[in-house]
Amino acid sequence: MNYLSVENLSKRFADKPLFEGVSFGLNQGQKTAIVGVNGAGKSTLFNILMGKETADSGSFNFNNQIKVRFLPQEPAITGHRAILDYVLAGDDEVSRTVREYAYALDTGKGIDHLLARMEQLQAWDFEAQAKQILGKLGIHDLTAPTGTLSGGQQKRVALARLLIEQPDLLLLDEPTNHLDLTVIEWLEHYLAQQKMSLLLVTHDRYFLEAVTNDILELDRGRIYRYKGSYSYFLEQKMARTQHEDRVMAKANNLLRRELDWVRRQPKARGTKAKYRVEALGELEKIAKSRDTNETLNITLKGSRLGKKILEISHLHKSFGNQTLIKDFSYTFKKGDRIGIIGPNGSGKTTLLKLILNALPTDSGEINKGETVVFGHYTQESLAFNPEEKVIDTIKNIAEVIELTNGNTVTATQLLTRFNFPPAKQYDFTGKLSGGEKRRLQLLKVLMGNPNFLILDEPTNDLDLITLNTLEDYLEKFSGCLVIVSHDRYFIDRLVDHLFVFDGQGNIRDIPGNFTDYRLSQTEAKQPAAVKEVKAAGKKHRTTVKKLSYNEKREFAALEEEIAGLEKEKAGLMVLLSQPTDDYQQLAAWGQQLTALKDTLAAKENRWLELAERNG
Repeated sequence: MNYLSVENLSKRFADKPLFEGVSFGLNQGQKTAIVGVNGAGKSTLFNILMGKETADSGSFNFNNQIKVRFLPQEPAITGHRAILDYVLAGDDEVSRTVREYAYALDTGKGIDHLLARMEQLQAWDFEAQAKQILGKLGIHDLTAPTGTLSGGQQKRVALARLLIEQPDLLLLDEPTNHLDLTVIEWLEHYLAQQKMSLLLVTHDRYFLEAVTNDILELDRGRIYRYKGSYSYFLEQKMARTQHEDRVMAKANNLLRRELDWVRRQPKARGTKAKYRVEALGELEKIAKSRDTNETLNITLKGSRLGKKILEISHLHKSFGNQTLIKDFSYTFKKGDRIGIIGPNGSGKTTLLKLILNALPTDSGEINKGETVVFGHYTQESLAFNPEEKVIDTIKNIAEVIELTNGNTVTATQLLTRFNFPPAKQYDFTGKLSGGEKRRLQLLKVLMGNPNFLILDEPTNDLDLITLNTLEDYLEKFSGCLVIVSHDRYFIDRLVDHLFVFDGQGNIRDIPGNFTDYRLSQTEAKQPAAVKEVKAAGKKHRTTVKKLSYNEKREFAALEEEIAGLEKEKAGLMVLLSQPTDDYQQLAAWGQQLTALKDTLAAKENRWLELAERNG
């Protein structure tokens, strides 16, 4: 069944075409992601589909027999006394019936009809389901007024309401922004298992790989479709761009010959070969059809770090009755690469502000070495002069900076490397998209040539190409690196140990990246799960048939097999997070991971079945 049809959509801003003649369809069961560089038109296309903007031409239609819901990037929730009131205030049939039933209980009117209707819709546990989903999304105080919620909390509450309504088609704009890692993992699993169709914009590569089965790429005003996972998209995009490179190289060769021919003709004969001049124009279009980003290998020199870098001793910080940091000590070493993870509101950003002396400590000391030069990228609102050109924004910091090899790089070269082509560099910052402004702000931080980088949610709103560029740069960065991020791929690729916040003021220093940490958590939880299953088995031992000899052997073997599969899965996740140009290998790893997850799920289910009977 067709859920969405888009026909020849076009949109321009001033004299610049954003996209032209975009057409695609979305069918039942498809989980589709829209990807592309910042400024390609992803959010504009999404806003057109959500009715927030109008297209210049073309049309789109949603199937009027299905339930469609939208989650914007920054939803606004107002006008409700409490979170639960908002979540249960949906306009779908189940929500309306539950509200009518609650009213009928108060008034005693029409209750018989509503009892039958509640039964027909299986709506008796609707409120319990709502509370469960809110809890999974990290919302626990359901009586809190919606007007007191932060932007991130509003997004999670709005998402909960949409999931509870169980639409046929759900449109999500950057759904993982403002979610902590545990919530993202739950949402990823939930959406992958649900039958609902999806159309989403996200930069989260693990999320893309786990949830989507269809990729739409907006590239230079056109749309390209890849029916497969994110790793398949990478493979096919490489093949497409290599083909385009060959076409462009051929066009450039022909262009040189045609230009030579035109220049050699006497002016009086200019009209005798009009067709060749017209062909020349077509060749120029082909030759310029693809921006060739400068593949500049940039490793900024940075200021030299001395022996003393940063020492934190017995740090405490509270706000009111909430303790965010309790007796935390750490001495930074050269080359430290630290990821900071934990629930929202647990104190991650607070620690960064304390390090930067932007907040006073309650007690404890933070001593900075004399040679430390901080570079701080913040997730807070960006401030640019809208009348200033992009190139001037960077030149105001430095026109030229030195590389580790002794060479220099200009502001223009660095802008080009971060996907601001020369023509874009002379645009005013007021014309930039939200993602482009994020990218420019990040570049301003790097142009300061720091030796201690602190990045607070640097991946929000950045496109996949910029993320790869940033990761390449940070991999070569020789100073200290501290990252707060919910992007698991980003964390896995760049850090070698974690500060893990538990929300109670405690901070643990854990070696390894995020995948290592999650694997260790799984292994640590296994004994508790075994005890729980065994307890359940004892409870029912009088009615459950004991294991046969062969089943006991199978049960023992399964424990080893599951442990081996978990290690193999972790290894594949690490491989997928490594930088590589071998897209065929990436696709193969992605397929192996999918097959391995299915095998692991089957063996875990069998293990649970045997464990319950084993007592």
